[in-house]
Amino acid sequence: MFFFVLPLTFCNFVGMRVVIQRVSHASVSIGGHLKSQIGQGLLVLLGVGSDDSQDDIDYLVKKTINLRIFNDDEGVMNRSVIDVGGDILVVSQFTLMASTKKGNRPSYIHAAPHKVSIPLYNRFCATLETSLGKSIGTGEFGADMQIELVNDGPVTICMDSKNKE
Repeated sequence: MFFFVLPLTFCNFVGMRVVIQRVSHASVSIGGHLKSQIGQGLLVLLGVGSDDSQDDIDYLVKKTINLRIFNDDEGVMNRSVIDVGGDILVVSQFTLMASTKKGNRPSYIHAAPHKVSIPLYNRFCATLETSLGKSIGTGEFGADMQIELVNDGPVTICMDSKNKE
C-alpha cells in the first residue's frame, strides 16, 4: 500500500474565510452604541487574505445565500436564508486568518493589509446585498466591536474560498 503525502508548502493556500452562524437574532455594537442588528438569519464573520479576489467573494457569497441550513416544515435543514426571508449581518474578523502552526501566539501573516482587505470587505458586503436582494447589517472594519447573538441550533459552518470541501 502506498501513501502520497504532500509537503506542507503545497497546503498553504489560504483563502477568504467565513464563519457562518444561523441565528435567531444578532447585533453589533461599537463603544456601547448599536451599529446593526438582525432577526432570524445569518451572522457572517469574514476574514480576508492577501491573495483574495472577486472570485473568492463570488464563491463565498453564492455558497452563503444558498446554504440549506434552515429547517423546513418537517424540521430538516433544507431551506436557505433566501427561502426563509432571513437577514444577514457581516462582521470583519482578521483573526480568522490566524495561523497557529508554531508556538502559542497566533500569526496573522495570511491576513490582508488594510489597503487590500477594506475594499474586499466592502465588495463582499455589496455583492452579498445584491445577491440577497435586500440590505444587510454590517460591523465597522477595524473597530473594537461587541457581537451579541443567539446561535440557533447551534448551527455553525466554516468555509475557505481556496479549500472547497
